[in-house]
Amino acid sequence: MQGLFLHTLFHVSGEREKHESLESFIAWIKSYLTWETLIHFVIVILVVGILYTVYRLLIRNIKMVPLEKLSLHKSVMLQRFLKYAFIVLVGMYVFSHFGVKFSAIWGAAGIAGVAVAFAAQTTVSNLISGIFVLAEKTLKIADMITVGGETGIVDQIGLLSVRVHTLDNQMLRIPNSTIINSIMRNTSYFPVRRMSIAVSVSYDTDMETALNALSKAPALCPTVLADPAPAAWFDAFDESGINMTLAVWFNSADFLATKNAAFIAVKKVFDEAGIEIPYNKLDVKIYEDASVPAAKSKAVKSTKTDKSAVSGRGRKKAE
Repeated sequence: MQGLFLHTLFHVSGEREKHESLESFIAWIKSYLTWETLIHFVIVILVVGILYTVYRLLIRNIKMVPLEKLSLHKSVMLQRFLKYAFIVLVGMYVFSHFGVKFSAIWGAAGIAGVAVAFAAQTTVSNLISGIFVLAEKTLKIADMITVGGETGIVDQIGLLSVRVHTLDNQMLRIPNSTIINSIMRNTSYFPVRRMSIAVSVSYDTDMETALNALSKAPALCPTVLADPAPAAWFDAFDESGINMTLAVWFNSADFLATKNAAFIAVKKVFDEAGIEIPYNKLDVKIYEDASVPAAKSKAVKSTKTDKSAVSGRGRKKAE
């Protein structure tokens, strides 16, 4: 009987607490459901709507800018920056309108930022280097670069690293600090490039004939540019021949076609002029060993002599 009484008492007290909690929640909601709060809410909705409209207009205008004036990479980076700025501004405006103070948050963020900077020096270094990479404009998407002995085509330029894919289609992630602190070669930076082809001729070749023949090779290459003009010259007197160089200019996109055509053209003009490109030759001569036949001859003579002696003794005995 006593247990039933306690159970009923606890049940009644629990229901009373739930009822009081519900009443407190309803009272808290009613305290915010005022004309002042409603006006604040409407103002926040209008301001957020205006900010969103401005944000969408900016994004649309950025996408409409031609690639000649704004590269694809810069367009993506600018859109991403506007997106983050819009989110931060809207969040700060909404929270500040409802009484959230950011002074304490900024102080804590400053202390946390110092701690994070000491703990992640490499990341901070890459971040600062990424800003310099973007500011210098030394590379863009689809450029072929070489950094630290690695060559690849740029796929993405981020604030921390640059992503490239190699010629055999492997992905490489190069930290921005490495690009800033190392020698980077961008073979796609200029639209026109020069290629130098080294070749050698025999010392028996007339030098003027060789120079005239080599100068005819660029005319056989359809991707070689006439301006700047090609050039051919002698380099050095080497051990096995006279070294020469042919330099031609071409569009960066025609690298492989120009290289193959130039090598074929050099070989063709040299063959037509009767010019030999020297190469290492190995002459093999086989000499017969004269001692072996002589030994066999002596053995045969000795055998014959012995047979003659035996036959002579036989004749004497018969007599």
